Amino acid sequence: MQGGSNGIGYGLKYQARCIADVKADTDHTSFLTGTLSLKEENEVHLIRISSAGTELLCEGLFSHPNEIWDLASCPFDQRIFSTVFSSGETYGAAIWQIPELYGQSNSPQLERIASLDAHNSKIKCTLWWPTGRHDKLVSIDEQNLFLWSFDTSKKNAQVQSQESAGVLHSLTGGAWDPHDYNALALTSESSVQLWDLRTMKKTNSIDHPHVRNLDYNVKREYTLVTAEDESGIHIWDLRMLKFPVLDLPGHTHWTWTVKCNPEYEDLILVLSLHFLYLFVYPMYVESILVRTHVCLDWLMTYKPKAIS
Repeated sequence: MQGGSNGIGYGLKYQARCIADVKADTDHTSFLTGTLSLKEENEVHLIRISSAGTELLCEGLFSHPNEIWDLASCPFDQRIFSTVFSSGETYGAAIWQIPELYGQSNSPQLERIASLDAHNSKIKCTLWWPTGRHDKLVSIDEQNLFLWSFDTSKKNAQVQSQESAGVLHSLTGGAWDPHDYNALALTSESSVQLWDLRTMKKTNSIDHPHVRNLDYNVKREYTLVTAEDESGIHIWDLRMLKFPVLDLPGHTHWTWTVKCNPEYEDLILVLSLHFLYLFVYPMYVESILVRTHVCLDWLMTYKPKAIS
């Protein structure tokens, strides 16, 4: 789909709630998005930005069973991704592979190469090892954290370890530390929990309720950014967790998603109930990019021409 003076767009047949950049595609800027329809057959779209940057092109269109609630791309193989899905009553998670021969029309079906079927409660998300070719991924449900070992050649996934967060904590999501591959940050209704994958134990916590989303800064070690319902955006130093090192202005209610730009260490993208914001910190420069009701995670790859 072509763009005009207000940018470029791409239309989906049904509504969607998740989109992921294809990290392993180093030649193009590509994304995967999945639809969320309870009654219709859902779809996964493989989208690429044209070389001129003026169009969003559909590179593949694939059927997917059930509603897609979470989607994450494999960091070492651009044809592999994971989804969390729901039939309306039950939740599941699986790893999929896009066929080698695919195109916009008459695309072959996705191949389910592994099922993450050890969960007994509502699955929230999957997280891949942050970078490089590694066989580990994590899945999170409301009460448990699972570490999986994934074998691409045998096309199966096995639980390597599992731990419960406790009945008092309802997990909602998480992020993998790009600087310490043994560390995870998990969101719950009452706090942010920091976990060590070697021991599968909680090492610390940030006692802030209603954290909806968080992200590590790839360019700044020990830096974690959180988005909260009532109190906006906070930037934390993981070595000093008593108070945030910075509170970003402009957000006081219903912040949904936060993403740190992978190229510019001071650039943060924030989605609220009605607006998409771009922050450049610590200078407190704020721009409202677009009025929106959907999550535009692909803008986390936004690369400004200059930051002054």
